[in-house]
Amino acid sequence: MSQETLTVRTRDGDCPVHVFTPQGDGPWPAAIFFMDGLGIRPTLFDMGQRLADAGYVVLLPDLYYRAGPYEPLDPKAVFASGDVRAAIGPLYSTTGNLKAAQDTEAFLALIDSRKDVAGGKIGTTGYCMGGGISLTVAGTYPDRIAAAASFHGGGLASDSEESPHLLAPKMTARIYVAGADQDGSYPPEMAEKLDAALTDAKVDHRCEIYEGALHGWTMADFPIYNEPAAERHWRELLALFEATLG
Repeated sequence: MSQETLTVRTRDGDCPVHVFTPQGDGPWPAAIFFMDGLGIRPTLFDMGQRLADAGYVVLLPDLYYRAGPYEPLDPKAVFASGDVRAAIGPLYSTTGNLKAAQDTEAFLALIDSRKDVAGGKIGTTGYCMGGGISLTVAGTYPDRIAAAASFHGGGLASDSEESPHLLAPKMTARIYVAGADQDGSYPPEMAEKLDAALTDAKVDHRCEIYEGALHGWTMADFPIYNEPAAERHWRELLALFEATLG
């Protein structure tokens, strides 16, 4: 695994950022990987490196940095507790769509400082809470984001003032959204609302529902990991980045 951990200064403090690179000298296009609600852990490192091996410099920021250092969460133990929100709540409450979008200003500066990065446009991908962040970042930095993906993201078209669908008129990236057909955080009516917002804003996008998948299906350390659906996610993500970033 070709990985380094850097400390990036944001407006609110020092954020650890894990950087994954392909083999070779580069330069390569860059991508930001926005984590899910269970935070930084080995599975995300594996996913970051897999994306890097496809030809990208990948940044995986620890969006829970405002909470201070924390031990990696064990998903099996979290799910066995019977109350996932209670288990991750103290960490989860320290970030959000707008805070993470603000942090991305520093992540983009890091990308711009690296000699192994090619081009000014980047891609983003996000999972669970990171899905909404990925789309929010696309609407916040339209001049920098060429492609943005969300996988099992929740609250993508809600009544919240931070709902990503509100930024659709500002998005210029190509958008891909994949939801699970059994996900209370992204019900059919929300999927329809998001698709309508993107369509009305004339955003180049595709929204899909993965039949038989549960919320979190991409994560190999989750009890509900769905390998066929996870591999489909990789095919879609890499095709999106290839078409927009090369």
